[in-house]
Amino acid sequence: MRKKYVIFDFDGTLIDTNELVLNSWQAVYEHYRGVPGDPDVIYATFGEPLWTSMEALFPEVDTEEAIRIYRKYQMESWEKEIRIFPGLRELVEAIRASGRSASIVTSRMRATTLQYLDVFGIRGMFDVIITADDTTIHKPNPEPVLIALKRLGADAADAIMLGDTRFDIGCANNAGVESVLVTWSFPVSPEEMARQGFTPCHVIDRPEELLELI
Repeated sequence: MRKKYVIFDFDGTLIDTNELVLNSWQAVYEHYRGVPGDPDVIYATFGEPLWTSMEALFPEVDTEEAIRIYRKYQMESWEKEIRIFPGLRELVEAIRASGRSASIVTSRMRATTLQYLDVFGIRGMFDVIITADDTTIHKPNPEPVLIALKRLGADAADAIMLGDTRFDIGCANNAGVESVLVTWSFPVSPEEMARQGFTPCHVIDRPEELLELI
């Protein structure tokens, strides 16, 4: 067994929340500026803790108030704007059937992470779920993955992490965990990732490709 512990990012890797997150940001832009935000600017924040992104994009407003607007939209719209990526349920099932462990490390808050997992009936498939509530130090710092490894009783050499953003790849790299860039959320080339300062160990286009790596 080359890799026993498989760690998933959540948004954009396991669950497709892209539409929901984009529209939540647009609700904030419309409220404060009266015009939509540039989707490319918004997409560049994906994978980063919300508080950090909000302070950077809206330094002139009260961050807590802006986050309340963002989350209000999410609470009202999430059921119709999220889905599990095709093939991901089957991938997690195959990982567990092979005797491996599946876990999640995300910058999302615990309440909505668990809520979304429950709606798809997959919460019980994951041995450890690390969220933004579990640490004050976030991706690409290695701390979230190191916390997961500690709770799993696992060595970094025995783990592999999947993610769709530079924050995920950086977190895995910094923790000494083999990293996998997935492209089913947004097509990101290894060259573009390298320009951002991060280099994935692998790039996969389809979930089943992971089984060949591990």
